Parts: sequence; C-alpha cells; structure tokens
Amino acid sequence: MTSAPAPRRGRRPGAPDTRAAILAAAREGFAASGFGRTSVRSIAAAAGVDAALVHHYFGTKDDLFVASLDLRVDPREAVLPVVAGGPDGVGERLMRLFVSVWDDPDTRLPMLALLRGVGEPQSQQLLRDGFLRLVLQPVGDALGVDEPARRMSHVASQLLGLVVIRYLLEIEPLASLPAEQVVATYAPVLQGYLTGPLP
Repeated sequence: MTSAPAPRRGRRPGAPDTRAAILAAAREGFAASGFGRTSVRSIAAAAGVDAALVHHYFGTKDDLFVASLDLRVDPREAVLPVVAGGPDGVGERLMRLFVSVWDDPDTRLPMLALLRGVGEPQSQQLLRDGFLRLVLQPVGDALGVDEPARRMSHVASQLLGLVVIRYLLEIEPLASLPAEQVVATYAPVLQGYLTGPLP
C-alpha cells in the first residue's frame, strides 16, 4: 500500500502561456474601453484566470497597463528625475528625457507602432491613457502648477508634433538635427507651457 503524496506548498505554478494570455486580454481591454473602464476582473475573465493571478504576475492595474504597452522603460520611473528638480529648468529636463527615449531605436519602434495606428480608436485610447494619464499629468501634478490639465495638454501637443515630424514622417532637417539642438530649440517652449503665464 502506497501512501498519498504530500500536498504541495506555495503558489500553484501557472501555465507557461498564462502571463501572455493576461497581457493579450489587457491590451485588448485597455484599447477597447480605456484605462478607467477596464477592470482587473474583466481582464482576468477574458484571459480565463482568477483576478488574484493577474495581481500576482503584474501587481497593480497601473503596472499591468504599462506592461501591456510593451515599453522598454517604465515612463513612471523615467519622469521622476524630471520633477525632482522642481519647476526651474523642468522644460529642458523633460525635453532631454523625451529625445533620449525617442532617439533610441529599441524604445522608439514599439511606440511608433502605436502611433502609426493613431487613426484607430483603440490606439487613440492607449495614447491618451499611456502618454497623458501616466506620463504627463503626473508631471504637472508633482510640480504643483496651476491648471495642470491645460498646461500638460499644451506640452503634449508640442511633444507629439515633434514625434510625428522627426520620428514618424522623418521630415528634414528636423529628422537629422542633433539631439542637443532639438533640446535647445524645444525646451524653452515647454518651459513656457509649464510655468509661464497662460493667455
């Protein structure tokens, strides 16, 4: 007579494709409904897993959203040095970070893929939630500027315009302009949007 096997302790390992299934469900959910209307529970249901497993793999809903964007850098961490220096010089710090990220082919390619689909509602939703909600809005809030939503929408218009001309359409001479010149050109404009008087 053989004894029953001892019960296993600790977390039950997930199937090898569980993480990928959660990410796929998250991308689809966030793209279709946006961050605010997509719940961890709905993502778990679409992936066929328990909501606790989503938290186990990804932590918070914000963490899951960032993971679903498949970016090489976490934008929430990247902007910390930008706001740490306070309002003075923030335009230059933000511009320097932005250009360094977009000038790197490894980080640029997945973001360009998202931008190329900007005519689609799903891509527009991801861009609003990813770029504005996760990156720019926290910068305005952390700096304590007045009318942060208005100011950051101006900043977004400048940065997204630069992305389209320099990286997507590659229009010269801006496409080949050295990074330092791009920073020197745009930093004062961003500084004005962030801390200057609004009309």
